[in-house]
Amino acid sequence: MANKVKFGLKNAHYASLTFGEGGTPTFGTPVPIPGSVNLSLSRASEAEDFYADDGIYYEGDDNSELEGELELALIPEDFHTAHLGESKDSNGVLNTPGFVERAPFALLFEFTGDKNAIRHVLYNCTASQNEIAGQTKQQNRQVQTETLNLRARLLPAIGKVKARTGDTTTASVYDNWYDSVYQSPAAPQGSGN
Repeated sequence: MANKVKFGLKNAHYASLTFGEGGTPTFGTPVPIPGSVNLSLSRASEAEDFYADDGIYYEGDDNSELEGELELALIPEDFHTAHLGESKDSNGVLNTPGFVERAPFALLFEFTGDKNAIRHVLYNCTASQNEIAGQTKQQNRQVQTETLNLRARLLPAIGKVKARTGDTTTASVYDNWYDSVYQSPAAPQGSGN
């Protein structure tokens, strides 16, 4: 049965992304990111319209990049060291260098639906922490969240930015979504796809 509505964000995971010879991508095992609060992404590129014969002759959308934010209760320490460029010294202190090379990862998450959660993967993400903020505790405590700036780009080797489950996703794929990063089966040779 199909979903009619979606609500809620949960089960965020990240999987490290490395590249082998010829740019072949390899994903690590997804690691949970607890405390998902909010995710907001929007297309960073514009429509590609070509005009001829005094009108729009060709229309296309460039979906190759999304930008936005992931708000979390607290960014996990392992994410700081794996993808925000920080290193831990022998005293267990996290250190941030002046220049950080962003380490790519896949982001997996789901939106709760009225029938089934809709599971997503963004294949080629980078992140940065946009601010360090906090405030003193007052009479009523308020949780202070942390936010990652996200950029999700096309992963050229597979030709996709993202994938998500749908109404007819097989139970095996759905149930194992967080075991490894989903990749579409290869099209049969000579299929023209």
